[in-house]
Amino acid sequence: MGFYSENIFPYLLDWSLSDPNLAVHRQEILADVKGEVLEIGFGTGLNLSYYPESLKNIVTVEVNSQVNKLAQKRLQSSNITVDCRVLNGENLPMADNTFDSVVSTFTLCSIANVEQALTEVYRVLKSGGNFFFVEHGLSNEPTIQVWQNRLTPIQKAIAGGCHLNRNIKQIVENQFDTVSLKELYADNSPKIAAYLYKGIATKK
Repeated sequence: MGFYSENIFPYLLDWSLSDPNLAVHRQEILADVKGEVLEIGFGTGLNLSYYPESLKNIVTVEVNSQVNKLAQKRLQSSNITVDCRVLNGENLPMADNTFDSVVSTFTLCSIANVEQALTEVYRVLKSGGNFFFVEHGLSNEPTIQVWQNRLTPIQKAIAGGCHLNRNIKQIVENQFDTVSLKELYADNSPKIAAYLYKGIATKK
């Protein structure tokens, strides 16, 4: 990783994803997380305060070690014991059928091989387990899509590989048996980066 990725991008990531307009969606989707939990793309730990109080332990993966360092204050103030691992979500070392819940928030946009990552998520989930996600991606408005497609190469360069134009619904439905989701724009945010996919996918 270069200087930008290690010393600048982690702070921009934390600032942009700390938006209260996104927090409400984190809180809603994480309310039903339970059991053995894996979070992919842990980032700076913004989800920690929204997990149910009954949750005591989670395993997390995050490919950027510098981003993980910014999570330390949140880790120290949380009642959850977190097993943090510096790993790529495309290749998880966990055994098949390990977790009751897998969580991803604003992560699928930036994984290079997102299809492979979801194959891994599906593999490590137990039968009947749930994948909880809040992601941004391709708008349902053609005029917005045009700009998302134009600006994605720039976005990828400055935002850790983030794509503005991924169809998250299609990607998740290609992997999972049952998917329930909502599509909406986050409040008070530029449409180009604020089209959200929020839902739960279930493994048979």
